Amino acid sequence: MEPKRLEYELTVCKIDSADGLDLSREFNFIARTEEEISLVCPTDDVPAHTIEREDGWKSFLIEGVLDFSLIGILSKLTAVLAQNNIGVFAVSTYNTDYILVKFEDFKKAEKALINTGYTVR
Repeated sequence: MEPKRLEYELTVCKIDSADGLDLSREFNFIARTEEEISLVCPTDDVPAHTIEREDGWKSFLIEGVLDFSLIGILSKLTAVLAQNNIGVFAVSTYNTDYILVKFEDFKKAEKALINTGYTVR
């Protein structure tokens, strides 16, 4: 499984409601718990009704559909980044994982992954 760069800048935010979100956009990740509704989306698409937000994220998509029996895919990639003092915010979907890093660490993260033998597309 190889990481692929997503070129747009992302924002991680907390919103009061998912009502009115445009889910036809290229990337939206919504999680709801008892305590909050979180949204990860392109910075240009952040809704007006955010409670808190953290701008300045970029992402690597782990290419390919990840079978649930696969073990350690995400941990191997995040271990490389941790060894290079790069913090991550991981998002998982049914098919795959996304690793978000702060914009200022993105090139450093890409270099660390390449130096470890990954092909970053």
